[in-house]
Amino acid sequence: MSTAISSTTANTAANTATNSTSSVNANNSTGEQDRFLKLLVAQMNNQDPMNPLDNAQMTSQIAQINTVTGIEKLNTTVQSLASQFASQQLMQGTSMVGRQVLVEGNQLTINSESKQGFGAVELADSASSVKVQVLDASNKEVGTMELGALPAGQHNFAWDASGYEGKGALHFKVLAANDKTAVASKALNIDQVSAVSLSNGALQLELARGGSTTQSALKAVL
Repeated sequence: MSTAISSTTANTAANTATNSTSSVNANNSTGEQDRFLKLLVAQMNNQDPMNPLDNAQMTSQIAQINTVTGIEKLNTTVQSLASQFASQQLMQGTSMVGRQVLVEGNQLTINSESKQGFGAVELADSASSVKVQVLDASNKEVGTMELGALPAGQHNFAWDASGYEGKGALHFKVLAANDKTAVASKALNIDQVSAVSLSNGALQLELARGGSTTQSALKAVL
């Protein structure tokens, strides 16, 4: 009889511990522990009194099993926290439904009461002149608006739509320059959040105009 846990017992414990680490499953871990303990008890019952088991090696093998169990419990806890966070995020996101937001896009929002068209522009750098062209569905210009010199950043505008007699949707184009050098710009439009959902753990906002966006992509909540 060996002075340590037999190689079969040790290898079985070590291999099952390694395999359990790669597939985190609490039920499998419990089964591996049970098998290990049965082997250990059998080894102890049949040990040679004159040549007892090595306590240090036995402790080491038990520690391996406990380490795997600890990892599985940690993974289970992390998964539970992630699920709770996702649910909380979705609940908080419902407060966005019905809210108007500013997102990337060039659709002009016309207020039927004030007869004004609202939009915004985001400039990468300061510009000495910024012009907004209002276009119809056929890209025909139906109006313009001079915003003048503007610093880098986000700027809202309101275009007087009282003279527009058409009924189709309008969009706009931004022309920005610093002297004769073009300045990079982004058109921003107003939209409304119609629904929220979770996709791969991230909150998705469904928009009334169609499409969706993430909360981090919002330029402003109005």
